[in-house]
Amino acid sequence: MTNSKRKTKRTRKGFTMVELMAILIIISLLATLVVTKVASQIDKARVTTTKANLKSLHSAVNQFKMDTGRFPTEEEGLMALVEQPSDVKSYEMGGYLETTEIPKDGWGNEFIYERFPESGKPFVIISLGSDDEEGGENYDADLYSTDAY
Repeated sequence: MTNSKRKTKRTRKGFTMVELMAILIIISLLATLVVTKVASQIDKARVTTTKANLKSLHSAVNQFKMDTGRFPTEEEGLMALVEQPSDVKSYEMGGYLETTEIPKDGWGNEFIYERFPESGKPFVIISLGSDDEEGGENYDADLYSTDAY
């Protein structure tokens, strides 16, 4: 048999550059979809956590009022829930929260305690949302303890 009559089979090894690029594009698109969905769920969870903390703090302030006959002052703020003010006699042993620290909102920012807000309520506790600035929309919107109920 001569060399020219012999049929040689070429074996293909690996992928072509076009096939690799197509696979990378598909993986990138899928990763983008997954990250978008996960990020959306994380933001929702932060809002839910913040609302739960607002309810808890609001209730603790009301319990403080029932025990002491007054609300914490703006100077004392929420710290009055974990550290007994000097002029308060009937203070709950161990404070009004299950921890010795004031919880933060879902974005790691401190809550704001205000007496006599514009709403006419005796007090309000505020989270400034994800941007930590007044106002905003969607996840940047301010959350109020008076709206958490």
